[in-house]
Amino acid sequence: MQGRVKFAVSMIEKRIAELLTVQTWQIKNTLKLLQEGSTVPFISRYRKEATGNLDDMQVQRLKDEWERLQELEKRRAYILAQIEEQGKLTPDLKQALLAAVELQQLEDLYLPYKPRKRSRADAAREKGLEPLAKMIYEQKFDRFWQEIPKFLNETVKTREDALQGARDIIAEWISEDAVLRGKMRYLFEKEAVLFCKVTRGKKDDAEAQKYRDYFQHNESLFKCPSHRFLAMSRGADQGFLKLSVLPDEDKAIQVMRRQVLKGYSDATEQVKKAMEDAWDRLLQPQMESEMLQKAQAKADEEAVAVFAANAKQLLMAAPLGELRVMAIDPGFRTGCKVVCLDEKGNLLEHATIYPHEPQNDIAGASAKVKSLIETVGVQCIAVGNGTAGRETEDFLNKQLNTSLPVYMVNEAGASIYSAGEVAREEFPKLDVTIRGAISIGRRLMDPLAELVKIDPRNIGVGQYQHDVNQTLLKKRLDAVVESAVNTVGVNLNTASRHLLAYVSGVGPVLAKNIVEYREQIGTFKSREQLKEVPRLGARVFEQCAGFLRIRGAVNPLDNSAVHPERYELVKRMAADVGLGLNDLLKRTEALQGLNASRYVNELQGIGLPTINDIVQELKKPGLDPRGSFVQVGFSDSVRTMNDLDSGMELNGIVTNITDFGAFVDIGVKQDGLVHISQLCSRFIKHPLEVVSLGQHVKVRVMDVDVQRKRISLTMKFEG
Repeated sequence: MQGRVKFAVSMIEKRIAELLTVQTWQIKNTLKLLQEGSTVPFISRYRKEATGNLDDMQVQRLKDEWERLQELEKRRAYILAQIEEQGKLTPDLKQALLAAVELQQLEDLYLPYKPRKRSRADAAREKGLEPLAKMIYEQKFDRFWQEIPKFLNETVKTREDALQGARDIIAEWISEDAVLRGKMRYLFEKEAVLFCKVTRGKKDDAEAQKYRDYFQHNESLFKCPSHRFLAMSRGADQGFLKLSVLPDEDKAIQVMRRQVLKGYSDATEQVKKAMEDAWDRLLQPQMESEMLQKAQAKADEEAVAVFAANAKQLLMAAPLGELRVMAIDPGFRTGCKVVCLDEKGNLLEHATIYPHEPQNDIAGASAKVKSLIETVGVQCIAVGNGTAGRETEDFLNKQLNTSLPVYMVNEAGASIYSAGEVAREEFPKLDVTIRGAISIGRRLMDPLAELVKIDPRNIGVGQYQHDVNQTLLKKRLDAVVESAVNTVGVNLNTASRHLLAYVSGVGPVLAKNIVEYREQIGTFKSREQLKEVPRLGARVFEQCAGFLRIRGAVNPLDNSAVHPERYELVKRMAADVGLGLNDLLKRTEALQGLNASRYVNELQGIGLPTINDIVQELKKPGLDPRGSFVQVGFSDSVRTMNDLDSGMELNGIVTNITDFGAFVDIGVKQDGLVHISQLCSRFIKHPLEVVSLGQHVKVRVMDVDVQRKRISLTMKFEG
């Protein structure tokens, strides 16, 4: 086992070095920190000297690869034990298993020994035909003809029965040949074509029409874009499409001939028949299944990567800040749900107004809104961008006669939150629609703090999120949320337990303990008080303290990203420029004259990266990296798709990014698509190269299909 562990470590070092172009010492140090229980955010932010300045994405990739190799080692150990238990573990086989660096190599070697359903070859073995099969497969001479009578009995009545049984065994041997499978896999990966056609009897099905582009479609399997493969795969899952994968069959047979056939004897003719059977019945279907799985995995990876990038941008959207907010979840028949929140997002008042059809109670709605604004001291208004959103915005602008800003808020996922466990726990006595309005208001104040309460898969970004590997998606999105939360930092005295759970080293249990302890003491006065939280030991404190902020703390560094382990270093810096801590943070120009190199201490793990980070933080302690909130202004003359005409130039906001383009909200309740070819004049491989989620853009309408609810837009204005 010790040898295998060393092998795994050496392989991960090699693999990570190839992926990230880093040195072996960086990999070893980072792995050591991960194995000690350090989190990705902590390592990338506070252990830069040890990792050689690896960022959080690099550390996360290293962690993922390490976990993959650990799973590989577990599988290797299991396979070795299984084959050894069968008494078939030869020295050569053992060496081959130990040398395998990919899971597929291991599985190919294990295939002949793997428990399986009873096959035609198994039936032939039970009839005693394996010696005849070996004789034929050697292809050295044709004495097998003379030997056949020895194998005839009540279950093997004719020579052809004997030959068929022998060929069944040989076909299985051929299909399980690890070398041949490797060559065949290479051929499939290089040349396989994905064929897609409509399932018989489904061509005229109304539901199937959404897949009509794929009723007769074929293309190179591994050049197929992830979004297209996922669309076809969904159609196949729903029974409308049938997928198949095949390389050039002549080339496949040639590969098999070179690997299997020897000479021109009668035995070779029998092996040839077995080989063709192996291709049709075993190898081709197995390779097809494997290639489809691999294509699905590739498509999953690409779709998840896009989803993760979108989610990160959405989570990092600029907050409006701590203001008293009136939030409205708009509606027609059921009315508009109105809530008023204080600066911390606590509910103060709620009501329902009916300014639209069919009630049209504009006077009553106006009076109620004005009364709430005056009573609560509302400083701004948030309106959900769903049904009746623009109409509600119009109502407010026309009726209020006030300078209060009105913001349109993307309400994707608000309904998921309002009907979920978190909302029921926060507001057990409130209707789901009121909870939804609260979520809209809080999302304006601080998108990150509110969105962490929603499963990232339901926040309305990405593509085919319900079709991809859900375990992979959850893992990647959890990492994205963790990264966003720790990049921004968390107010220890106001954060919900849901937000605290994503802080480095904390998790759900300790988050609950922190909130309960906070309720007991009122507010945290210092980071040191965290050590008094039940079950929050020194190790967790090390991991989380730097990411938690305390406004108004006695020690001003408690409201910064400076880790408590470096407070003494900052005091020394302050003393060297003749200032106290508070004065140093007010007179940051004094930091310009510091000689960073004099504070380097290798024994304490303090190098220039740490010192530079500290200096930058001291210049702007607690600065929110998300920037300032900016509101997009939609055209007042455009309310619905019927108001759109080709050539119109409009303001919009990017709401979703996929492999094939970006969706843009232009204020008509239906997002338009800017195809990747229309994003800019130069060639780009992916929309993320030129647009980001939440970005304000100028677009021109190219085409409007009201019936299919499709709007085609362009961001190319040349000529």
